[in-house]
Amino acid sequence: MRELTAMQTRQALICLSCFHILVITASNYLVQLPINIFGFHTTWGAFTFPFIFLATDLTIRVFGAGMAKRIIAQVMLPALLISYALSVVFFEGSYQGFAGLSEFNSFVGRIALASFLAYLFGQALDIVVFNRLRQLKTWWLAPVSSTVFGNLIDTIIFFAVAFYQSTDPFMAANWVEIATVDYGFKLLISLIIFLPLYGVLLTKLARVITFEANITANSPLQN
Repeated sequence: MRELTAMQTRQALICLSCFHILVITASNYLVQLPINIFGFHTTWGAFTFPFIFLATDLTIRVFGAGMAKRIIAQVMLPALLISYALSVVFFEGSYQGFAGLSEFNSFVGRIALASFLAYLFGQALDIVVFNRLRQLKTWWLAPVSSTVFGNLIDTIIFFAVAFYQSTDPFMAANWVEIATVDYGFKLLISLIIFLPLYGVLLTKLARVITFEANITANSPLQN
């Protein structure tokens, strides 16, 4: 956890909160858009959700685990409201207008509920795992462990709540396969793309969001 001035704290809080909201909103919307890759069913959300764990790791390093939990709790409501509205107005990738907001969309509503439950449980586990392992000298254990277990819990809870016996025939029939492939893509993106640049990325982002130009970040590469 860093020692920040009042201005740096406000700036970091705003940036991290917006980052969480952006990724949650994008993931909740994109998970409704299925794609087929090499014969496997998945969704576009698989490519955006790994950024959630980057945002969480960064939040922990800047504010500590306790504050990270509070930030996560506070961003959930606006993120879900925005993602629900976006998903209704642009339902299944097509503009439907704002009239749909006058009626509750159960398909989108289940996704919002699933996102809420999965995000809280998954991120709580991520914080616990990461906060303990980040003290170790082997820096890569923390991001790898939090990514693997956090993604697993999140994926199971989200897809079961959102798409089990869904009103969408395709998602109802293929949610297990989609969840499995989705989890695989999350791990692939997180471990192959994020991990090699993890220490450098956290250092740069921490400096940007706190306007720190001359500090040494608590990079895992320096532990």
